[in-house]
Amino acid sequence: MASQVKFGLNRWNFGSAASFALDVKNGEELGWDLALIPSSPLLLHDPYVMLAFAARGTERIGLGSLIENPVMRHPAVLASSAATVDEIAQGRTMLSLGAGDTAVRLMGERPAKVVELEKATVLIRQLLAGEEVDTGIREPAQLRHARSVPVWMAAGGPRTLKMAGRVADGVFIRVGCHEANLRSAVAAVHAGAREVNRDVSEVQIGLVLHTLLTEDHIYASRVGRAIAAGFYEYSPMLFDAPGFDWNGPDVQILKEQVWPDFHHTSDLAAAGDVVNFIDSAAAEAFAVTGGTDEIVSQIREVLDFGLPISTIVVHRLPLKPAEFVQGGRDWKEIIARDVLERVRPTKID
Repeated sequence: MASQVKFGLNRWNFGSAASFALDVKNGEELGWDLALIPSSPLLLHDPYVMLAFAARGTERIGLGSLIENPVMRHPAVLASSAATVDEIAQGRTMLSLGAGDTAVRLMGERPAKVVELEKATVLIRQLLAGEEVDTGIREPAQLRHARSVPVWMAAGGPRTLKMAGRVADGVFIRVGCHEANLRSAVAAVHAGAREVNRDVSEVQIGLVLHTLLTEDHIYASRVGRAIAAGFYEYSPMLFDAPGFDWNGPDVQILKEQVWPDFHHTSDLAAAGDVVNFIDSAAAEAFAVTGGTDEIVSQIREVLDFGLPISTIVVHRLPLKPAEFVQGGRDWKEIIARDVLERVRPTKID
């Protein structure tokens, strides 16, 4: 049911720890359930310092990373940081892991492989549970300030989704909004859980929905093509289940025209023009776009698929400057008041 779904945002005022904390406090007052922050050392302030500041100024809203990776920070460091924030937030913290992608590529590193991500997730969960971990030295490793922080994973490819079902507390599915891809993704998570005899209900399911608020449908189509290309860039199989074709040059060749990739380039509309051969159906299958009425309709459609979704992260896409504020309200207020209150008629305590 829509009223059971929590809604999170991972785009806030990241200018400073103080501005982030103030923005998250405002988000809490607007009814957002989760305040998430990307972990990208070259682009943003330290996420755990930011989250600690936000924890001090809020009471209800959940706090966490989306997305952290075990390449830039050792799993023991991640467990310690998450536990420290949770001491301040008193049980409102979550840690979300992923392969790394842009955050590590900007340092010339490679993203974590599936087996590396699995190993890191298992270790972090053990440390956060206060378990003694055999590391091959005389004494086992143990996190002295362990806290019960859930460890989620963001995934899109079938191998990673299945692995996440084996070892994570929850999975943020990143496959767009087409029903075929969403059903395949949930099935992969559940298959992984069953491999290790976990009850599938033990693994929470969240969605990351790229969202563009705009009344300019031509602009929305251009951005939608860029987002579709970004998904194809890392997981070409996402075009298969919906029956889409890639009728252009090799995506790795086209990627030379954007930086650092199709999802994170500074001009998504221009990136969409690079892949103007992508048809409208594919452009609409990987992002939620349009005015508030259209966004409400698209989110309701996703919820009506009947999948066991507990959380939706509204991943804000860049907006034209004139669209960022409407009637004195910023983006997160517009979405909270004109979208979330309509798809979630009752608030979650």
